Amino acid sequence: MPFMRTFRKSAGTTMALMLTLVLAACATATPYQPNVFGQKVSGGYSDKRLAEDRYRVDFAGNIFTSRDRVEGYLLYRAAELTDQNGYDWFMLVDHRTERDRRTYVDRSPRYDPWYGIGYGYWQPHWRYYRGSRWTTWHPHVGARFWTYDVDVRTVEKFEAHAEIKMGRGSAPEDGQQVFYAKQILSDLGPTIERPKS
Repeated sequence: MPFMRTFRKSAGTTMALMLTLVLAACATATPYQPNVFGQKVSGGYSDKRLAEDRYRVDFAGNIFTSRDRVEGYLLYRAAELTDQNGYDWFMLVDHRTERDRRTYVDRSPRYDPWYGIGYGYWQPHWRYYRGSRWTTWHPHVGARFWTYDVDVRTVEKFEAHAEIKMGRGSAPEDGQQVFYAKQILSDLGPTIERPKS
């Protein structure tokens, strides 16, 4: 029997470790990666060529990815495309960031009204000391109690979209904001987090 207890204990520890690793992988901000369905961490960049010198670039983050990170990764991808295609600079023709915000309200699972076969809808009741006297609380009589707690969560996801026009040589000076690809790659490169293998 000592062998079985040791086996159960080590199996439980292994299972807890595996669950922790799975949860840690799920609770990660979107890294700089292509947006492909079925990845370990959701989200990433996508782009589409519109003309010889124009692209539409998108970056979608998951619920752990900040707006700043989404917009920074979009800018980095635009610079990367500009450099890969042999251009020096790009300008934003169109740019927007969308926010998807959802609020979830869940009842506390501490006491569900169903306790299995044979117990029906039985719920516990309490007797507790309050002030200078004992008080009794029952779920079907009297005021609400802590079994009716709720968990309210609000989550946000950001997606940034841009259409860029690329160019070579000196940039136009017509008031448009121009970004030099090599400068963006140099400045943002150290902050880019790539997927872990």
